[in-house]
Amino acid sequence: MNRLKIGNVTLDNPIILAPMAGVTDLPFRLLCRELGAGLVCMEMVSAKAIYYHNQNTEELMEIHPQEMPASLQLFGSDPVILGEMARRIEERPFAILDFNMGCPVPKVVNNGEGSALMKDPALVEKILMSLVQAVKKPVTVKIRKGFRDDLVNAVEIAKIAEACGVAAVAVHGRTREQYYSGKADWDIIRRVKEAVKIPVIGNGDVDSPQAAGQLLEQTGCDGIMIGRAAQGNPWIFREVKAYLEQGILLPPPDNEEKKKLVLRHAALQLEYKGEYTGVREMRKHLSWYTTGLPNSARFRQAINTMEHMEELTAAVEEIFGGD
Repeated sequence: MNRLKIGNVTLDNPIILAPMAGVTDLPFRLLCRELGAGLVCMEMVSAKAIYYHNQNTEELMEIHPQEMPASLQLFGSDPVILGEMARRIEERPFAILDFNMGCPVPKVVNNGEGSALMKDPALVEKILMSLVQAVKKPVTVKIRKGFRDDLVNAVEIAKIAEACGVAAVAVHGRTREQYYSGKADWDIIRRVKEAVKIPVIGNGDVDSPQAAGQLLEQTGCDGIMIGRAAQGNPWIFREVKAYLEQGILLPPPDNEEKKKLVLRHAALQLEYKGEYTGVREMRKHLSWYTTGLPNSARFRQAINTMEHMEELTAAVEEIFGGD
């Protein structure tokens, strides 16, 4: 398995945790990095929110030395503000600056940001030029196949990115119209890879070690980005790494290992976010961690009313009690 070089940053391996709003916070990134992710990507950060010194945004940008290298993802649509804010935050310890052109959420898209930018290649060029000129760190971009089925332009956008000096491009093989439904089109990833010389990272439907191997084989891409398949399953990084490096399929974690990691995740939430926020944000992670377990529906119902880490810990001990 080749190491992936993005600008002046060389990753341990080309397996990357995708940026996911409300998911890839500091505690979760630490766990994924420990379990084998070569690069972890932070939740997307609004350039305008940095401009207005928003306190929540300050917390979103916190980075721990043990998760490095980390990629910080900006979103916005104003080339001037994006460039200025990139310059303002460059001294922070992230290794790579990513720009979001993939988010399909209506409030982002309706603001002309995220995947809406796929409709405006001229604006994309201005934004990427502004970002690349603003910082010395490598700039990457995450795009989709296109905005709609009748507007598939990932190849065009990737070529613009390369011409602007962008160091790598991640391609999600779905249009904005698809959101996360249907099957990801890996062929568009292959076409982008054939069209540009910069590293191309494939994203979409990598939910197993075998799928990761197939994506590399079918597209020739340089890296693999794993998003929703890591929710409740950070072990996927360890499993993909073992498969790509040694051709072996590791057994899934047993209940004891799951319990230890879930309790550690909860402890990290408490440490970084305090009890009130930590418990509430842990609820969604617990529903993912327990999918498929006996009595998991009842458990999920119970945790949604919990407010204290003590009761949450006791519930985790109970549901993961034995193998």
